[in-house]
Amino acid sequence: MKKSKLIMMLGSLLLVSLFIFPLWNITLEAPQYPEPLGMDIWITKIADHNPNDVKNINLMNHYVGMREIPEHMKEFDIFPPVVMAMAILGLLIGWKAKPKFYLAWFVLMSVLGIAGMYDFYQWEYDYGHNLNPKAAIKFVDEVGKPMAYQPPLFGTKTILNFTAHSYPMVGGYLLFLGMFSSIVAYYISRKEDRDDALGGS
Repeated sequence: MKKSKLIMMLGSLLLVSLFIFPLWNITLEAPQYPEPLGMDIWITKIADHNPNDVKNINLMNHYVGMREIPEHMKEFDIFPPVVMAMAILGLLIGWKAKPKFYLAWFVLMSVLGIAGMYDFYQWEYDYGHNLNPKAAIKFVDEVGKPMAYQPPLFGTKTILNFTAHSYPMVGGYLLFLGMFSSIVAYYISRKEDRDDALGGS
């Protein structure tokens, strides 16, 4: 088997790691919490980074009017079959298709990834802005407008006395590596084609 096909197939299989490792993490640091609070986002659930983290985040959110972190979301029903379908499609492309389809798979994965990140942003925005007006604690800006508590989509952000961090975890990095592998496979395939042409001339 050509090296390009092998790289494409192995890159596709890296998507399956999302069933084994968390995709993303959001961590909150604050003076009143000696240990940061974190939640790990999987493609099937939201889980504690450390024991009782999600429970403590929900308690904190309650006082400022934010809803609880849900135990189940519609995305948890959608993401697993999409990930499996793309992994299988990548394997089939690596096994049978022409190298130009490696790029098509990468573009499709990129579109799905952007859609997923937009959905993540919308979820963060909704939870950070749609606050209960009867909350026990209200923070307003200098003009009296209620302040939002939206964590960053990516990176670090200060929210009142909290510092929020939002970064990929192992599953996310392996997903990016799998996608990048399709680009590597494409360029290697072009070299293989040139070598085959020279060898046949």
